[in-house]
Amino acid sequence: MRSIALPTLAAGVALALAGASGAKVLSVRPGPDAAELLQTALIAARPGDTVQLAAGRFDIPDSLSLDVARVTVRGAARDATILAFERQKAGADGLLITGNGAVIEDLSVENAKGNGIKALGVDGITFRRVRVEWMGGPTQSNGAYGVYPVASQHVLIDHVLVKGASDAGIYVGQSRFVVVQNSEAAYNVAGIEIENCYNADVHDNLSTHNAGGILVFDLPGLPQMGGHSVRVYDNKIIDNDTPNFAPKGNIVAKVPTGTGVMIMANRDVHVFGNTIDGNASVGVLLVSYVEAFNDRAYNPLPRDVSVHDNHIGKNGFAPAFDGGPLLAKALGGAIPPVMWDGVTRFRTPGGAPSTDVVRLVVKDGPVVDLHLVEQGTAVDKANPTVTPTLGEGVLPEPAPVVLPTAR
Repeated sequence: MRSIALPTLAAGVALALAGASGAKVLSVRPGPDAAELLQTALIAARPGDTVQLAAGRFDIPDSLSLDVARVTVRGAARDATILAFERQKAGADGLLITGNGAVIEDLSVENAKGNGIKALGVDGITFRRVRVEWMGGPTQSNGAYGVYPVASQHVLIDHVLVKGASDAGIYVGQSRFVVVQNSEAAYNVAGIEIENCYNADVHDNLSTHNAGGILVFDLPGLPQMGGHSVRVYDNKIIDNDTPNFAPKGNIVAKVPTGTGVMIMANRDVHVFGNTIDGNASVGVLLVSYVEAFNDRAYNPLPRDVSVHDNHIGKNGFAPAFDGGPLLAKALGGAIPPVMWDGVTRFRTPGGAPSTDVVRLVVKDGPVVDLHLVEQGTAVDKANPTVTPTLGEGVLPEPAPVVLPTAR
């Protein structure tokens, strides 16, 4: 590749566009004009180019955007190149990506006004060796999401670290063919969240000191619903104990502090090979969507869920959800490793109650079934029973997610 420095704004654009044929490197260094030069490089880049950021701290006052396909934005190293947004005045994101095939690697984003790095509607996005952090620690005023691909496909999140998000640290929504691996989420409301996605593998991650460790949700009223085919395996989901600091009204504000894994209204979800320990409310929580909804196509129940071969330590010793302390007392002092709300019936908008087959196979018991039966029933109406395991047989496991080879 030919390396092209950007000494001034105008010359930087001209030089970037006037290079010889083939991929180019557009280099940007910290300095008084670095934010303008960086945004100019993101505009001037052509497919196949690399925007190379030197080590140092870049003071960014406005949101950055990349809409060119197949561009790599690369820093010197994850903690060496820092995009600092303390003075951000405009934009909902630190960096917004709408170009297909982007690669973001070896850099950090700090204190974004809104989300850290968002990818919207792209085919192919890689986050590699990236850190997103709100440096003041957990607080409601932090941005909602750290790494935030949505309505996308072929998503790879690898060796990413996110701290302090007021919704979810690593969040993938309404996307297809997703891999989240080798990453860490800490001191967020939700560590890792897979929402309304098809075909996702979440493995070899550490989710710790969040309110909730790993969430697999499906929500109504969105363009893509019916989340399915998710594998959560070989993760460490430990000591999720940060008090839930989500703004009121957010769905994650309802996640009990001290939740390990929470699966809500999804199907074909397999949870296996994980270490789940030190989560005060519950190790694994299987629940229906509890709010009223108006979407006739929506199914609020978890179905075809398998929980097996996990190492489950001490969980459920101080439940923080409504009715949790009384329930724990009734069950001998703690919530069993796995809790299911027992809901099998829901009412479609304007229709009669609908009953679905809820196939759950849980080998990592004991399991408490709350027998709430009807979607939306309050926990204080529970009639709990505890069994060593739940369900029989083996549910078919989703196929591994295979992503196209990243450039």
